[in-house]
Amino acid sequence: MSSLEQVKTILDSTLGLNGRVQKFDTDTPLLGNIHELDSMAVVTVITTIEEQFGIMVDDDEISAETFETLGSLVEFVDSKLAA
Repeated sequence: MSSLEQVKTILDSTLGLNGRVQKFDTDTPLLGNIHELDSMAVVTVITTIEEQFGIMVDDDEISAETFETLGSLVEFVDSKLAA
């Protein structure tokens, strides 16, 4: 499964989107567009990403730009995997 599909699955299950994420593409805005993605949900998404991908994310690595779009979040994950 690609990192894009894995991130979509994480968002769907963590945010309780009930499959809405299947319509998302890399240009889909996240912050400000998905009501369920509040500050507490961001923490949960990051924690789940760390567990699923076996990566560590430092607080100073995350910004609003990371969650701007689905594509920016996937790019972040891919960059952590490549490091």
